[in-house]
Amino acid sequence: MNEENFITAKNKVIGISRERHGIGTQREKTVHAVLKYYYAPDEDMHEIPIDSYIADIYTGREIIEIQTAQMYRMRGKLECFLSQYPVTIVHPIPRYKWLSWIDTDTGECSGLRKSPKKGSVYQVFGELYRIRAFLNHENLRFCFPFIDIEEYRLLNGWSHNKKRGSERYDRIPVALKDEVRIDCKEDYLQFIPYELPEPFTSAELAQATKIRRRDATVVLNVLNHVGAVKRVGKKGHNYTYTVNSKESTYE
Repeated sequence: MNEENFITAKNKVIGISRERHGIGTQREKTVHAVLKYYYAPDEDMHEIPIDSYIADIYTGREIIEIQTAQMYRMRGKLECFLSQYPVTIVHPIPRYKWLSWIDTDTGECSGLRKSPKKGSVYQVFGELYRIRAFLNHENLRFCFPFIDIEEYRLLNGWSHNKKRGSERYDRIPVALKDEVRIDCKEDYLQFIPYELPEPFTSAELAQATKIRRRDATVVLNVLNHVGAVKRVGKKGHNYTYTVNSKESTYE
């Protein structure tokens, strides 16, 4: 992670004078464009045809795909790319978010208000579950950058205040704060709290990680699929799990 390089990439895409103006004027959404320049400053590596698909970044040795949402839409690309090159999927996680509303009649933006929610790496597991068929491929890697963002939404929803069901217009990255990477199967072990007693249930994982029970179930389904944990029994109606040792899991 390099904050200075991130600022350089951000300024290249949106410009210092456009931080609060010209929102969404580019065809490519801002977060996607900034991350593309951050991970590959050389534009000659951008938008490279590979067979019938276009790679966001092709370095000559590997492919980097910036996927801000809906990883399941990458299935075709992954089938094509993984057979030929190492592929890293970059999926940004908003750490803190400031929200502004755009009046669709006047174009005016409201003041930015900070959301009380903080992003968690565990929120990506729903996306991973939808591409679980690829997770054990030796060429697949992940990078989850934590970014602070300003989000701009149109006041065009169906509720009386036009906020529910509204359309997101653009997100402007403010700062890069951290990165979580999965470069090999052992890296999935970082998502299991060290202090968690074994065997454990999804409810106990949820309590230890401060996530919802149903989200913890998805996390464990993914971790079980890649072999980071294994089911060893039941406690009532709930499966119990233990952490697989490196020796037994990643032979």
